Amino acid sequence: MPRVSIQTPDFDLSAEVAALRAGDARVGAVCAFVGTVRDRNDGQSVSTMELEHYPGMTEKAIEAMIDAAHQRFSMHGVRVIHRVGVLQPQEQIVLVAVTSAHRGEAFQACEFLMDYLKTQAPFWKKEQTPDGARWVDARVSDDAALARWGIRAANA
Repeated sequence: MPRVSIQTPDFDLSAEVAALRAGDARVGAVCAFVGTVRDRNDGQSVSTMELEHYPGMTEKAIEAMIDAAHQRFSMHGVRVIHRVGVLQPQEQIVLVAVTSAHRGEAFQACEFLMDYLKTQAPFWKKEQTPDGARWVDARVSDDAALARWGIRAANA
């Protein structure tokens, strides 16, 4: 199973976690984060979100993030799935799943990867609102979340 998948179809959390931990008796903890599309952003209703990426470049950037996480945390397995295309509110958009021997490492690695993804993964998001389409910028709060890991970003 690849560590990174950028895909249009939805994913099955149970199946992904089962595959990630299959046959690995070292695993004592699994931490998974699933992000979903909200129906509101910055005070406006959102009817759809469209995600674009550069095939090849996006996967390579996320692989580098996973390598950075491996240098910081004791992880056994990692799976990152990010969907692209047009998504509706309540649909799943991202999965970050981490296995390790202990829960602390799994929680930290999962949060680290999600903070990294929010600021450094090359995705472009466009929301449809009552006022028309708008591109979504990174938030200062996302940069601050990454900064607590000692990584500086200036996206917002």
